[in-house]
Amino acid sequence: MIDKFLDTPAAAVADIHDGATVLVSGFGGAGMPTELLHALIEQGARELTVVSNNAGNHETGLAALIKAGRVRKVICSFPKASHSWVFDDLYRRGAIELECVPQGTIAERLRAAGAGLGGFFTPTAYGTELATGKETRIIDGRGHVFETPLHGDFALVKADLADRWGNLTYHKSARNFGPIMCMAAKTAIVQVRASVALGELSPEAVVTPGIFVQRVTRVAHAAFSS
Repeated sequence: MIDKFLDTPAAAVADIHDGATVLVSGFGGAGMPTELLHALIEQGARELTVVSNNAGNHETGLAALIKAGRVRKVICSFPKASHSWVFDDLYRRGAIELECVPQGTIAERLRAAGAGLGGFFTPTAYGTELATGKETRIIDGRGHVFETPLHGDFALVKADLADRWGNLTYHKSARNFGPIMCMAAKTAIVQVRASVALGELSPEAVVTPGIFVQRVTRVAHAAFSS
């Protein structure tokens, strides 16, 4: 019988290894898998490359992981925000690496990884420093930059409901990067508010099919951000 639920966030993240690339869902606080990230801090993996929309807020979740010294590099679209002082301080001191990627480009790089594509051309960032070292091409009279897929060893994602096969629904804007990150990672680890019986989720409501999810854990007390 297929049952992808594990008892605790700690069990779900137990095998994340040093040097792994970890995709972390969330748009600010919306959809941030905070409990999985805190379990990862306790687990102790180091030298991580984290892919996320931003570089953490306040000193919880992703920011807490960065503050703990576990992250070697951040790949994100918005490293600088009013609540991202942990990353900002480390970056100014040269203690962490940054690859800044436009938001639409980071989403499409993740989608390309999940779809098995070799890359794509986009006009975004053409003629800027973000295009340095990348292949460029003029297409229909407009400059384009070639971008490669963005694969993850693991994805840490927050969803709303899941059945034992790993079919997922999301809560409003907390959906954000979760679906494409599940597709782009070798192992997708998801925290949900509650579980439902197999067949209880309408097929029309399922956003992420269970084929893209390897592990699920319940975090019933997690507050929604939307």
